[in-house]
Parts: sequence; structure tokens; C-alpha cells
Amino acid sequence: QIEALLQQELKTVESAALGRARRIESAQGRYVEFCKGSFRQEASLKGMRIVVDCAHGATYNVAPHVFSELGAKVISIGTQPDGLNINKDCGSTHLQALSKAVVDEQADLGIALDGDGDRCLLVDKDGTPIDGDEILYILANAKQADGSLKGPVVGTLMSNLGLELAMQSAGIGFERANVGDRYVIEKLRETGGNLGGESSGHILCLDRTTTGDGIVSALQVLAAMTVSGKGLRELLEGLEKCPQTLINVKTGNAEAVDIMAASTVTAAVRAVEAELGNNGRVLLRPSGTEPLIRVMVEGKNAELVQQCAEKIAAAVQDAT
Repeated sequence: QIEALLQQELKTVESAALGRARRIESAQGRYVEFCKGSFRQEASLKGMRIVVDCAHGATYNVAPHVFSELGAKVISIGTQPDGLNINKDCGSTHLQALSKAVVDEQADLGIALDGDGDRCLLVDKDGTPIDGDEILYILANAKQADGSLKGPVVGTLMSNLGLELAMQSAGIGFERANVGDRYVIEKLRETGGNLGGESSGHILCLDRTTTGDGIVSALQVLAAMTVSGKGLRELLEGLEKCPQTLINVKTGNAEAVDIMAASTVTAAVRAVEAELGNNGRVLLRPSGTEPLIRVMVEGKNAELVQQCAEKIAAAVQDAT
């Protein structure tokens, strides 16, 4: 009788495990179809050669299917997760392997996803990286052209000044949120916008999905390419990124807020802002993970930007 009960329990466990496996398999198929559904119906990837780096992460068994089922010839890398190698020398945080693969394979472009699949960066056919600011520029112009752009485009405090200036030239509104996708989403909801993102490649296309999705983001760029018949470099015409210098200053035991409020620091910032005028900007912000203050200066003159960043960093260091 005990043996019969054990056999029945075993059958119950096996049945439950089989049911979970089927649901997981079904979920993967449904997600592939969801991603494909975000791609414009009149567009096709037929004839395109794409390298996809899945960062040994969440998208390793999904992303290649999405792009190949839309017609592309896909070369996949970063698709051998072992539980420890996620993002290791691959994906959107390490573009070298993708750049080499794109050139070696003579591909049209490369797509770099990150470990959890919410970010996307690109690589042009010559191996040149395309960051989140550049992706935003491409998508903003594409949406403006087809009439689907709503509200202002939302970047962050770290978005390049060149992106803001390019948006102004194109007649597209641009606003900045604090660093972090949650703040970008909040600003988009506040302004009624449907496109925003970060330089790191966390892009939000709220007319396609409700959160950052690297595969969906890449598909929107590919749609812009196929509909316009232009390559990535052509789609980036009109965007001139400004030189940017970032210096991390250790704060030790001192409070970052007190350091940034020091009279010598605020005086240095005011002096630099006056020197840069409308052709640059300054940002000081404490790190959320380390005892650091990040000093960022950008403008049109690279040498001046470097000098100004070093001047403010010295003032911050003296105030610690």
C-alpha cells in the first residue's frame, strides 16, 4: 500500500514537471511571436546578414529565432550559457567580440543584447559601435517621419548634448530625466511621450511594449533601415555627438552632498558653465554604488571640455 502511494506521488510529480516544461516551451514561442509582432508588417529582413550577441544570457535561445524568422541570415554568438559566463567579455557591455564578428562575417550590422535582455547596442558593418543616444536619434526621426512620435523624446542627465541639439534641429522635443529607466518611464508618462532611453542602450518604445526590451528595440531600428533603404551611418546623418569627459573623484568618508555644496565647488561649476555658455553643460552626481562623485563636462571643443572637467574635479578633490 505504501509502495502504491509512492508510485502515485511519483506520477503526480512527473505530470507536474511535464506540464511546467510545456508551459515554458509555449511561453518561449509566444514571446518570439510577440517580438515579431512589434516589427512593421511592410518591412522584411530578407537579404540582411546580422550577427547577434546574446551575452550568454536570457535571450540566447530566443533572439536568433526572432531575426531569422523575419528573414535575416543570423550568425549567433554568446549563446552558450554555463551559469557563470553571462556578460563575460560579450554582449552590450563588451562590444569587441561583436565588432570583430561583424567584420569577419561581412555582416550588415551587429546586435548586442545584455544578460537579462532589456538593453541593446548596435555595431555598424565596419565594426563601429552605435550607442543608445544614436539609437534614440534613429528611432525619433523614423517615428517623426511616419507620424507615430508622441510627445518629447526623453533621455537622461547623461544623454549626450549632441543628441539634444540634433533633436532641436529636427523640431523634436527633448527632455531629460534622472539616470535610470524608471525615471525615463515616469517622464514619458508625465509628458505623454512614447520614446525614451539611456546611452547604455536601455530603450523604451512604449507604443510597442511597456518596458525596455533589447530585441524589440533592435527590431525598431531594423524597420527604420528597411523602410528607408538606408544603412545605419546614413540614418545617423545630422547627429554630431559632443566630446564628453567623465572623471570619478573618490569622496572617502565625506558626504557627497556636502562636497557638491561646498563654495569652492559651486564656484568652479559656475565658472565652467560661464565659459562653455550654450555650447556645453556640466553635471555632478554622486555614485549610487561607490563613494564617488562623477564629474561630467561636455561641449563642442574637446580640449576645452577636458580642461573644464579637470578644473571641477580638482575643486571636488580639494573639498573632500
